[in-house]
Amino acid sequence: MQLREYQEDQLQALWSYFMHHKGNPVIAAPCGTGKSLVPAEFIRRTLHSFPNEKFLVVTHVKELIAQDYSKMIEIWPEAPVGIYSAGLKRKEIFNPIIFGGIQSMHRHPDYFGWRDLLFIDEAHLVSQDEASMYLTFIAKLRAINPNLKVIGLSATPYRMGQGYITDGGLFTDIVHDLTSLDNYNKLIQDGYICKHVAPSRLSVRLDVSNVGMQKGEFIQSQLQHEVDKAEITWKALQETCYYGQSRRSWLIFASGIQHAEHIAEMLTKLGIDCAAVHSKKDANYNDKAIKAFKNYELRSIVNYGKLTTGFDHPGIDLIEDLRPTLSIPLHVQKLGRGGRIEYKKDSCLVLDHAGNVPNLGPINDPCIPRKKGDKVGQLPIKICEACGVYNHIKAIKCDGCGKPFEFKVKIVERAGTEEVLRQTEAPIIETFDVNYVTYSKKQKTDKTGKSKAPYIQANYFSGMNMFKEFIFPENKGFRKPFVDWWRQRSKVEPPATTEECVNHISQLRAPRKIRVHVNRIVNGKNYPEVLSSEW
Repeated sequence: MQLREYQEDQLQALWSYFMHHKGNPVIAAPCGTGKSLVPAEFIRRTLHSFPNEKFLVVTHVKELIAQDYSKMIEIWPEAPVGIYSAGLKRKEIFNPIIFGGIQSMHRHPDYFGWRDLLFIDEAHLVSQDEASMYLTFIAKLRAINPNLKVIGLSATPYRMGQGYITDGGLFTDIVHDLTSLDNYNKLIQDGYICKHVAPSRLSVRLDVSNVGMQKGEFIQSQLQHEVDKAEITWKALQETCYYGQSRRSWLIFASGIQHAEHIAEMLTKLGIDCAAVHSKKDANYNDKAIKAFKNYELRSIVNYGKLTTGFDHPGIDLIEDLRPTLSIPLHVQKLGRGGRIEYKKDSCLVLDHAGNVPNLGPINDPCIPRKKGDKVGQLPIKICEACGVYNHIKAIKCDGCGKPFEFKVKIVERAGTEEVLRQTEAPIIETFDVNYVTYSKKQKTDKTGKSKAPYIQANYFSGMNMFKEFIFPENKGFRKPFVDWWRQRSKVEPPATTEECVNHISQLRAPRKIRVHVNRIVNGKNYPEVLSSEW
């Protein structure tokens, strides 16, 4: 199997780390990027060079164990591998490679004898508590081999109350991180993960103002009591049906078991086949419902506490979030279920009725949990006053309506070497794929109320971005640029008036890409400028 470039980089980062450092490294990669291939290929190459090494790959749910195991067999069909998991009804202990569940394995660490390296999938679940399952298990393994190496894998390398999992506790260093804003966006641009999109406004937002908190999370019983209201749920699901008409695989998060059952009943009444899966359902029922969902025999599935970390179904193209949370890892993991690529899917629609995105941040740049005692940081979200769309805190214009955000100049009161006003930054030119273009005729008036010459506004849509370009057919000073612009898009000779242009708009071809000066400043405000088009 040919690994992707970043997966090779992850392997190299691990080998380089162990050559120069002692510690327990972490690979951080978003959901859907193929994390399970990394331990499989690392083990295969290591055993070819050092055939006496022995490995464990441990996680917390049977679905992940089976997934990680299958990738090992896919890469190396003859691998000397076994499984130790009560949920999978296998308890093999003598193989050089064993994939297992921590709930089963931590009770019998002596069964596994000498081990040289331990991978922990979903490493953010490792607590700092010395009495936790993972740490007691590792302590007993290290009593046998003090040089045991531990490698963590996670899409969310942070914990509530701890910050990054390398800020104290078991893990020491993040050696390769694809979860940063820039790296995450590059993965989308390169086609490795799917983009998330959202409507400009939702009419329903769950009210949690009366819900108490305990240990950094909403009290579950109170949360379900406040959220599970028939009128609110019905209205939210009607909205889901409206936005989800063209979506074929809906994953829904409920705030409790009863809430999940009520959601399934309501969606069925609305004509959407749905099953509820949770801990009080028979395991066989849950497995059958999940299998039907993955086979597209079931359009929607609602869960409570079952389909977050480790659930792999690339076809998910709609996530309905009806579970408010204060846990940033849980928030990102939920959204991550829609990040996998599938050939009939170009995006995952997120309906955030829980209001988690404005509270906790977008999936590609969440508000990282603080260590206990740290001050609250800036939430990476701002809301457009014109249309209500959530935008990243660094956005220069609204992703929904394109309105530029106003930036206030901070006045520095002290003297010294500080600049009074920061000089204009060097031009940042970026290239964007064009999904589609819309055109409209515009006309303004001067201060006296007299109409100015009409013009055309082209709106280029690239994912959640929109860039405007203004074309002036009747302005003599801009006639030459208009002629060039028109001839790129049409075989018809450039019209003399804006009205004639409008009559031919439907025949214009759209560019494949545009180049944009994204940090262009005019009168102190940011107005991105479309510089050129590619065909």
